[in-house]
Amino acid sequence: MTFQPGQSGNPAGRPKGARGKATLLAERMFEGESEAIIRAAIDLAKEGDTAAVRLCLDRIAPRPRDRAIAFELPPLHSAADAVSALAAIMAAVTAGELTPFEAGELFKLVDGFARMLEARIFEERVTKLEHAVSKLAPPSTQGHQDSQDNAFCQPRQHDSVAEP
Repeated sequence: MTFQPGQSGNPAGRPKGARGKATLLAERMFEGESEAIIRAAIDLAKEGDTAAVRLCLDRIAPRPRDRAIAFELPPLHSAADAVSALAAIMAAVTAGELTPFEAGELFKLVDGFARMLEARIFEERVTKLEHAVSKLAPPSTQGHQDSQDNAFCQPRQHDSVAEP
C-alpha cells in the first residue's frame, strides 16, 4: 500500500477506550496483587514514609481542580465594567479572599469579555463605515469598479519624478 502525502494510514485512528501495550502489560502484572500493594503502601504510610503518605492522600483526597470560586464579579456590560471587575479582583487578592491563581483565572474571564467587546465594537464601526460608503458611492459596473481599485495602485500625476 502506498501512502499519499497528508493522508493517514489509519483514518479512523485508535478506537476510543483502546489500551496500549504497556497498560495491558501492567494490568496483567498487577492482576491479583493490587490488594497486597495497596496494603503495603498504607503500612508504609503508617510507619511515616512521606512518599507513601502523599500517594495514599492523593488517592483518598485528590487536589481539587476546577472548583467554584466564591467571588462575585460585577456585571460586565462595558469596558469600564471590565476595569472595575479587575480592580475588585485585585482588592480580593490583597485582602486574601482570592489566591493569585484564582485571580488569574478570573482575569482570563474578564479579558475574554473585553476582547469580545472590542471585536463587537470594531464590527459595528466597520458596518457603519460600509453603510456610509455605500450611500456616497454611485452604483457602478464591475469594469468601472476595477478601474477604481487600480487607481490606488497607480502613481499619482504629481508623484512622478522628472528625468534629469
